[in-house]
Amino acid sequence: MKFPSSTGFALLGAALIAISYGLARFAFGLFVPPIRAELELAPDVIGIIGALPLISFVFATLVAPLSADRLGARNTALLSGVFGTVGLALISQAVGAVSLGVGVFACGICTGLMMPALTAAMQALVKRSLHGRVSSVMNAGTSIGVIISVPTILFLAGAWRYAYASFAVLAVAGVIATWFFIPSVSRVVPSNAAPPPPISALQWSRLLRLSMFAFLMGFVSAAYWIFAPDLVVNLGSLASDATGWLWLAVGIAGLGGAVVADLADRNNPPITQALMLMMLSASLALLAASPGNLAIAAFSALVFGLAYMSLTGLYLMTGIRFLPGRLSMGPVLPFMAVSLGQATGSPTVGWLVKEFGYSDAFAMFSAIGILVAMLSPLYPRYIEEEAPEAEMEEETGLQAAYNYQLLDEEGEPIGPAS
Repeated sequence: MKFPSSTGFALLGAALIAISYGLARFAFGLFVPPIRAELELAPDVIGIIGALPLISFVFATLVAPLSADRLGARNTALLSGVFGTVGLALISQAVGAVSLGVGVFACGICTGLMMPALTAAMQALVKRSLHGRVSSVMNAGTSIGVIISVPTILFLAGAWRYAYASFAVLAVAGVIATWFFIPSVSRVVPSNAAPPPPISALQWSRLLRLSMFAFLMGFVSAAYWIFAPDLVVNLGSLASDATGWLWLAVGIAGLGGAVVADLADRNNPPITQALMLMMLSASLALLAASPGNLAIAAFSALVFGLAYMSLTGLYLMTGIRFLPGRLSMGPVLPFMAVSLGQATGSPTVGWLVKEFGYSDAFAMFSAIGILVAMLSPLYPRYIEEEAPEAEMEEETGLQAAYNYQLLDEEGEPIGPAS
């Protein structure tokens, strides 16, 4: 069996992430208007259903590192693909809230298993000096998947069942590619690597603050991911196929998130988080203010996509830096917090929409986002203030975060060439 090169693996990983994150998870909001209309579901019910894949994502993420270690990268990725295929197929055949909920729940498991499986495979196939670059390409798969879902709503606006059936076919293709190109081994650790040190109280404190910010960002973003298309259709009276332009804008802008996250790592993460949270909040307010104007709605989607992907990238790098040598925990904790926030925010915004309407609900969530942005000076810093000046001029960016994950027997970082 011939395994792909670093470039080939990055592209394969991006494709699998596009299916598991873009299509199985984030495309759901795009089809809420026609699904609601056909299945006659109230906003609060949609809010609860929208939270299910986020809850299952958290459960799957908890067991994913153990699965990748025991079952291997290939089998874990295959398991993810099977859940994605079954979930997407169930959604395409949903006849009510229960069957729809089971389908999206299975899709959440697919999402939670895929990235840990790919990370385990990456450690086996890709040089450590390329881990940051490959991870950035794979993370971009989320935006690519969101973009891929756009033609389906443009050409199959009244046929969401066929759209999800086509997603299921793509998931099957992903399972086949996984079988042939993902290695069965799990993690590869250099023989001279020392076990990671115990997590200190300072690290736990910083992780708690990071997770709180990630949770609140996820809470605020849930309004857009689940109800933005529904808002422009029901409040702005736009056609259902017009909502595709929103997700196209989100996906395109999201591709720039890696650049912004890297700049934040080089400069000032708290200020960047404050700016991105303000942009996220502004996108909610802008959409609620002009839901009937497609150009303004699409611009709000551009702002949202850039802000959301930048923030998730920032949380990823911060989590990796906080826990050197613990790749199964560092990036996982903030992502779990984001999903828990979205799982909490989705039914909350659904209830607010039912009680107060779309405009007021989005305005409330926008206000919460602004308040969280004002607390950004509390965002944890990972460069020690007491460190010598020479140490403060260290490498930055996602690759640098990976480079110092392992220590040798003398306690010195194992360089990227090791």
